[in-house]
Amino acid sequence: MLYHAPSACPVCGQTLEVTRLRCRHCGSELTGQFAPCRFCLLEDKQLQFVETFLRCKGSIKEVEKALGVSYPTVRNMLESALKALELGEKDNVSPAQNLREAAKQDILDRLSRGELVAEEAIAAISEITNKK
Repeated sequence: MLYHAPSACPVCGQTLEVTRLRCRHCGSELTGQFAPCRFCLLEDKQLQFVETFLRCKGSIKEVEKALGVSYPTVRNMLESALKALELGEKDNVSPAQNLREAAKQDILDRLSRGELVAEEAIAAISEITNKK
């Protein structure tokens, strides 16, 4: 049985970092620092809603029937999922910009853990900033 990986630390609540991947078929392993996909950060309840929403091809009426809830409840669930996925109406940031910001944050995290010196961090952030 496979379990859904937690996305938040049970001690401090911060986002957990994926550091190891393993192929179940051949046993190969890869270690490093990997960003989880957006959907991996959803709570189980939000993920179940998104799956139901997709299965119902976006029809709120069909989602109402499938989940046995009212229209306002479906709208609230949709807003919650959009917010968790950072896809709200006010989000005018492109996916490329989101990736650059995540990469910058990763560099700053590595700097704070002592994995990089300041000059390396500055160079890495400059490289990301200069890529369009």
